[in-house]
Amino acid sequence: MSYRRAPRRTLLAVGTLTAALALSACSSDDKGRSGGGGDTNFVTNTGGIATVAKGERKAPNAIKGETLDGKQLDVTDLKGKVVVLNVWGSWCPPCRAEAPHFAKVSEELKAKGVEFVGINTRDANIKPALEFEKAYAVRYPSLHDPAGKIILNGFPKGTLNPQAIPSTVVLDKDGKIAARSLMALNEEKLRSMIAPLIAEK
Repeated sequence: MSYRRAPRRTLLAVGTLTAALALSACSSDDKGRSGGGGDTNFVTNTGGIATVAKGERKAPNAIKGETLDGKQLDVTDLKGKVVVLNVWGSWCPPCRAEAPHFAKVSEELKAKGVEFVGINTRDANIKPALEFEKAYAVRYPSLHDPAGKIILNGFPKGTLNPQAIPSTVVLDKDGKIAARSLMALNEEKLRSMIAPLIAEK
């Protein structure tokens, strides 16, 4: 009897999927843990929001793909603006709790050069995700990332990477990773992540 080896592409896909599933089950972690290992220079305040000093920040890898409404989006096209990346799933109760705050703040800060981009994960079918956006009046785009590939590949080792659902990562105007939260955010905490980056020259 002979055994055929699984194609390398299949093994990589299985490995990616396994890692994506390990990334989360819905979490409301408020300990602000740093991710990736190595020397990170992260500063975490008592509110569970980790930040990186301006001179120590790193750019993410490619964060791009198809949005829930079928358009192509590349986060690098938003350079020059503060970009709020929110990892969410329609099945996640903390995501539902924070959604009204994100919808409100995204509308109010658009004029100040802040763009919001969702990363919808583990919703294999986009219908529940679209219903979620409609229910909570979320008008900013969300990349569809059902297997977690964008999340896993987008954030280099040693950076403030998303490690839970929901997670929020904020990029500065240079497109570099500046802050992260691993918990559901209310309006006050969300604004506290963004305001220092709006003020940066």
